Amino acid sequence: MRQRLEQYFEFSRLGANWRTEILAGTTTFITMAYVIFLNPSILAEAGMPFQAVVAATCFSAALGSLLMGTVARYPIALAPGMGLNAYFTYTVVKGMHVPWETALGAVFLSGVAFLILTLAGATRLIAEAIPRELYAAVAAGIGLFIAMIGLRNAGIIVASPSTLVTLGNLRDKNTLLAIFGLVLTSALLAWGLRAAMLLGILTTTLVGAVFGLVSWSPQSYHLTDIGATAGKLDIVAASKLGLLEVVFVFLFVDVFDNLGTLVAVSKKAGLLDERQRIPRLRRILLADASASIAGSLAGTSTVVSYIESAAGVAAGGRSGVTAIVTGVLFAAALFVAPLVGAVPAAATAPALIVVGSLMMSHVGEIPWSTPGVAVPAFLTILTIPLTFSIATGLSFGFTAYALLKLARGEFRRGDWLVYLLAALFIARFVYLGST
Repeated sequence: MRQRLEQYFEFSRLGANWRTEILAGTTTFITMAYVIFLNPSILAEAGMPFQAVVAATCFSAALGSLLMGTVARYPIALAPGMGLNAYFTYTVVKGMHVPWETALGAVFLSGVAFLILTLAGATRLIAEAIPRELYAAVAAGIGLFIAMIGLRNAGIIVASPSTLVTLGNLRDKNTLLAIFGLVLTSALLAWGLRAAMLLGILTTTLVGAVFGLVSWSPQSYHLTDIGATAGKLDIVAASKLGLLEVVFVFLFVDVFDNLGTLVAVSKKAGLLDERQRIPRLRRILLADASASIAGSLAGTSTVVSYIESAAGVAAGGRSGVTAIVTGVLFAAALFVAPLVGAVPAAATAPALIVVGSLMMSHVGEIPWSTPGVAVPAFLTILTIPLTFSIATGLSFGFTAYALLKLARGEFRRGDWLVYLLAALFIARFVYLGST
């Protein structure tokens, strides 16, 4: 049985082994475990029951990650997306005064649309339309994005009304704890330890507990709590013409955030084929679309591929076993959620910063002496962290790439999808600028 599993997950070709895959899956889970409490906190502001959303979050993350690992055999974990849950709560429910049940219906419809597009092959065409040169830019931009999130969570950088961001209070105990974790994790990596990420997170948590910086409020979460949101979505109300724009936004961000994450993680793990394409792309996207549909039925916002999966890849994860381990841990987290909540942001922030630094190696793959590629690549790298959106950054870079091709008179009929997507991106920017 063990040999057959290793053959199915291509351990030999990928150079994988069980110990490293389990370690990588655990690292990914610990790095993204914050979603178990942060997602319910955001959706609770939309009027959704907190404990029910905790259960729905664990369920959808477990299902999505298990599907990704077993069907697509990829080391990428899934969970309700940060950003889309904020759009769900603050724009759709609070801003547009849409009931959360109807908003869940919109998530369901976007998931179905994603599934249909994938089955029809449209998402593959979109992925293949992204210029190969921009793949490296997306990976590097996401690296900066991850590092920025880590620096913010650590308190090393904070918001500033005059300069957007500025240096935080380095005397703050939690910030000092994060700096300790950053130094420790970097040193462990320099020593060549595969378990550097996990050891860094756990050791930093332990040190934080010793100095009273770890808060733990035991509560009970059970699968039965999900009944307060499961099946409560209102698909009929969501299908009304006025809410189609909401469905489109959920779909757009889901598709392009996932493509950006897939590109970044695939490049980091060395999983792209000889033509720089993502293998088993259809299975990957089907897993994601299915998870979003299941998540809406359970009672949570859109499920996406998590860029924190790069932490597991940095720990050596290469096969679907990494995602399966993460999925199993999310299922278990439903019953031990208080323990998961004991890991402070100061302990996971250093891992995000280090992973971001590792992903910057891809800038060397960009032909900077060619303006037609360098400018779009630069815009992609810059706008992903500054707009806090992978989809927006990819939109900027892709649009600039298409416009520069037109300016140079390089229009070809075979590139029709490039220009169609660029037109859609421009339309999206016009829409965002008018709201």
